[in-house]
Amino acid sequence: MAEQDVKLMKGNEAIAHAAIRCGADGYFGYPITPQSEIIETLAALKPWETTGMVVLQAESEVASINMIYGGAGAGKRVLTSSSSPGVALMQEGISYMAGAELPGVFVNVQRGGPGLGTIQPSQSDYFQATRGGGNGDYNVIVLAPSSVQEMADFVDLAFELAFKYRNPAMILSDGVIGQMMEKVVLPPQKPRRTEEEVRKECPWASMGRTADRNPNIITSLELKPEIMEERNLHLQEKYRQIRENEVRFETQQCEDADYIIVSFGSAARIGEKAVELARESGLKVGLFRPITLWPFPSKQLAELCKGKKGVLVSEINAGQMVQDVRLAINGALPVEHFGRLGGIVPDPEEIVKALKEKLVK
Repeated sequence: MAEQDVKLMKGNEAIAHAAIRCGADGYFGYPITPQSEIIETLAALKPWETTGMVVLQAESEVASINMIYGGAGAGKRVLTSSSSPGVALMQEGISYMAGAELPGVFVNVQRGGPGLGTIQPSQSDYFQATRGGGNGDYNVIVLAPSSVQEMADFVDLAFELAFKYRNPAMILSDGVIGQMMEKVVLPPQKPRRTEEEVRKECPWASMGRTADRNPNIITSLELKPEIMEERNLHLQEKYRQIRENEVRFETQQCEDADYIIVSFGSAARIGEKAVELARESGLKVGLFRPITLWPFPSKQLAELCKGKKGVLVSEINAGQMVQDVRLAINGALPVEHFGRLGGIVPDPEEIVKALKEKLVK
């Protein structure tokens, strides 16, 4: 058995190492707290000297997303990263990519808002990520890591899903996971694909003129309404397939639980301790952690909650994922929300207190 490559690093650093090791062709980004270590680490590692990966600091987030659009249009494995206000600037380009059916990976290390807000952690971009922050009827595949290990693991997974469905994929992290340090097992180095392999795997890509001198046209524009409707119906069928096949979630101590805490990302780590404290006080509580925020594991959550007494959604925002939880539960049992704002990360004791006040009483 090969020796594992174990390192101690920040979540942001894990993203950078994983991008190189999974054979990414290019990274285009712009520094913003609390995710600047991603581009800093890539610059320090100099992958252009080892794997040929391009690393470029763009002049803005708008430039970054358009570089991603171009690289993805050529069938390349390209990614960018930013934090909340920066991702807001990218929304037009993400919508264009969804409309043109282009794969690309976006990392959002969330901070508090709205506006410039604070550089402290938050989870208030849930709607922006899962509802499609740009124009039109589209969805982005959204993965929510809760550890440094998942920050590394989800880079390759995001690329896999993006290319499988020709759709943008987002890793929705936050300032807690991005800045914290943990041991992480880095993936083995993959070779970058050759131009011949890219042409074979991505026959839709625009890579200059083909043998018959007819280039593939990459665009999200269509002036005829009936053709645009056909495109949209095709996209909706693709999203249905993703909802059917790509739901991911994790549960802890839910079998005998009377109450369920639903949390994602860093809030789920706090939720784990809250479950432990609640059980020590005599309450049977379990944890449900959505890993894919879109597609949201609605059916699985509804099934798990049958026979339970109540659900507390704990997230670091004013109440966003709670709407998806309420849609999933559909009034079958009480669903309450607890969150902190302004970059304040809640303590496990606060979650237990909220659970008792809102549901147990």
